[in-house]
Amino acid sequence: MNKKILAVLVMAAAAGLGLALSQRYFGESTTSVPAPRLQAATVIDAPRALPAFSLQTAGGTLSAENLKGSWTLVFIGFTHCPDICPTTLTEMAQAQAIWAKSDLPNKPKLLFLSIDPERHSPEALAEFAAFFNKDTLTATAQEPQLGEFTRALGLVYMKVPQGDTYTMDHSATLVLLNPNAEFAGIIRPPLNPQAIAQDLLTLSKNPL
Repeated sequence: MNKKILAVLVMAAAAGLGLALSQRYFGESTTSVPAPRLQAATVIDAPRALPAFSLQTAGGTLSAENLKGSWTLVFIGFTHCPDICPTTLTEMAQAQAIWAKSDLPNKPKLLFLSIDPERHSPEALAEFAAFFNKDTLTATAQEPQLGEFTRALGLVYMKVPQGDTYTMDHSATLVLLNPNAEFAGIIRPPLNPQAIAQDLLTLSKNPL
């Protein structure tokens, strides 16, 4: 992995997303309802609707309708990822185990979105994610749909040549979608699985 390019990419994404969030969502609030106390997640005051999308899955397609009804965390990555992706999926599996034990009817979800559809099928992507946790949703898309969807989430990625092959540099931030499948916030690394699990349970029990 080209560490210099990755550092610039992550810094730019963090700065751009942070600026956008602060300017668009963390200005003067018109709501009088206090937000739930959270440990890891940053939730915006005014959730933002996403453009219509249709992603490819092992079982067909995934759209906003499939994500409605529960809180969802979206993480982008790829199956050939040497470090960030397996680490994040391992950490999130701990949070998912906590969610699985809850008595909530609509438990939080994790969506792993592949940014490298060239090197694996939706079926291979699902198999990869299931190694960490069988409940993880998986999806991908071809360009330009993939780029349009990730940009709507405030996430970035780029292909980086690596000898006779390539790797993918990408955002490590998790995006939070509310039960209306709207952009509702972010969780930045380093990740604390227990704090993330509790935050999503708190949000699920206390609708904004």
